[in-house]
Amino acid sequence: MNVTTLPKPPRVGLVSLGCPKALVDSERIMTKLRADGYEMSPDYAGADVVLVNTCGFLDSAKEESLEAIGEAIAENGRVVVTGCMGKEADVIRERFPDVLAVTGPQQYEEVVAAVHDAAPPVPSPFIDLVPEAGLKLTPRHYSYLKISEGCNHRCAFCIIPHLRGDLVSRRPDAVLREAEKLVAAGTRELLVISQDTSAYGVDIRHKAWPWRGEEVRAHMTDLSRELGKLGAWVRLHYVYPYPHVNDIIPLMAEGLVLPYLDIPFQHASPEVLRRMRRPANDAKVLQRIRSWREQVPELAIRSSFVVGFPGETDEDLAYLLAWLEEAQLDRVGAFKFEAVEGAPATSMPDQVPEDVKQERYEAVMALSARISAQKLTAKVGSTIDVLIDAVDPETGGATGRSKSDAPEIDGEVHLRDAGGLKVGDLVHARIEDTDEHDLYGVPLETLI
Repeated sequence: MNVTTLPKPPRVGLVSLGCPKALVDSERIMTKLRADGYEMSPDYAGADVVLVNTCGFLDSAKEESLEAIGEAIAENGRVVVTGCMGKEADVIRERFPDVLAVTGPQQYEEVVAAVHDAAPPVPSPFIDLVPEAGLKLTPRHYSYLKISEGCNHRCAFCIIPHLRGDLVSRRPDAVLREAEKLVAAGTRELLVISQDTSAYGVDIRHKAWPWRGEEVRAHMTDLSRELGKLGAWVRLHYVYPYPHVNDIIPLMAEGLVLPYLDIPFQHASPEVLRRMRRPANDAKVLQRIRSWREQVPELAIRSSFVVGFPGETDEDLAYLLAWLEEAQLDRVGAFKFEAVEGAPATSMPDQVPEDVKQERYEAVMALSARISAQKLTAKVGSTIDVLIDAVDPETGGATGRSKSDAPEIDGEVHLRDAGGLKVGDLVHARIEDTDEHDLYGVPLETLI
């Protein structure tokens, strides 16, 4: 009897840095490599080559990327670099001349080719297998769904268009086909991401494509409606408050889209927004938020704000704090302005001292924590749906998220007496307690 001895497949290690969009890039790259017969290595020692997917958005992120490259070089020695910082190949090669290859963002074919050169694949029908939904770096029960690349905005603090180019939207049928596969593979939550989700389809004039016997436009509203029919939670990120966002609210009321909006307001002061080169109409935004909440009272809004932008005054900060008090946003992240090479704001006059930035950051976070605590306290005694992210068999506890919480950036729901649950379960839970950011309760009933 002839016994086939399987060749040992090459192994790839991965270090993925940056935002969820970069994580999606990593998933796509690893899916292709896995389909080509590669195995994934959990450590440097077992890898034939290490792939570092970098972030180049802020100078601190660049330094983190360089440190990650250096560590991979030291621990393994065979390193391929990709991602946003790949645009600065000369900087990387000057510091690390031994890197095997450097590619930029979304250059999937070049990355895969570089890995092939570094550790050639071993063709074998026994090895060249990959799940139909692709290889995921996120847990099976939630998935990031990227609908476009690039951005048409030219914000003064941002270099994303330089790194990733102008908006390029995916066809809606391609997005929906990917989403279907993810849901079929066990995804319970689809997190829709892009640089500007509200602008989806602008570059292709919202052209319609056939889908399941109907026509679906490349438009945020149409896409959200169709995604909502797949049976998974649909969470929208990076939603600029364009007028047509109003049309998403009825989809939330119907239960097709989660009552959650991630809107990058960045500031509230009209003068700061003008200097940032962002639209400024704070009064109208507040009016729209009130209208949205009248239609969907459980709507959760998260946003991020930059403090210490060049030229920001004490009056601008007071304006922002008053705006936040009135807006009563559910989740707020604040960032101190950081000068980024290539961003117009870096060379603007009236740079704010670091100690002043810190004071303003602390003021925004203190107010946001108080508002968050008040909102969460109001949920004590209520029953909510919770998607389980982790279970601890030893303590019998479980951690999950409500419809108001995106993974990693928002709060969590901690459940007692939950040892019988599994990751990916959707349960009813009664809320018993809270702190500034998280909820605590007990499961009542498993829904899925």
